Amino acid sequence: MKLSVFFKSVIDSDIAPVVICSADHTIIYINPSAAQRYAKKGGYDLIGKSLLDCHNSDSNIKIKKVAEWFGESPDNNRMYTFHNPKENKDVYMIALRDESGELIGYYEKHEYRTAENADTYNFQ
Repeated sequence: MKLSVFFKSVIDSDIAPVVICSADHTIIYINPSAAQRYAKKGGYDLIGKSLLDCHNSDSNIKIKKVAEWFGESPDNNRMYTFHNPKENKDVYMIALRDESGELIGYYEKHEYRTAENADTYNFQ
């Protein structure tokens, strides 16, 4: 089985929304959580569109600046962008690189800070 199938499965099973963009800001993939979260903006129909069309001009300036920073060095891979107190999560932009270290895109990573309240190993 191709490794890409495993990577897609990891992204699709994440409860956090994941929107993957190419280096030119084109949305190339949206996981099911992102499709649901952004359903009013088009959900899966956002694939193939520019991420910049989904944000205001201030956000676009920040997105472009981070993407430019990612391109400056293969060591520039993670940028903290904001904390969402309503959902108690931190949000980051993460660089995506090919085998040579060349920037090929980026995605937004949500890290929730609220402790899980489910029972551990609950098979019910």
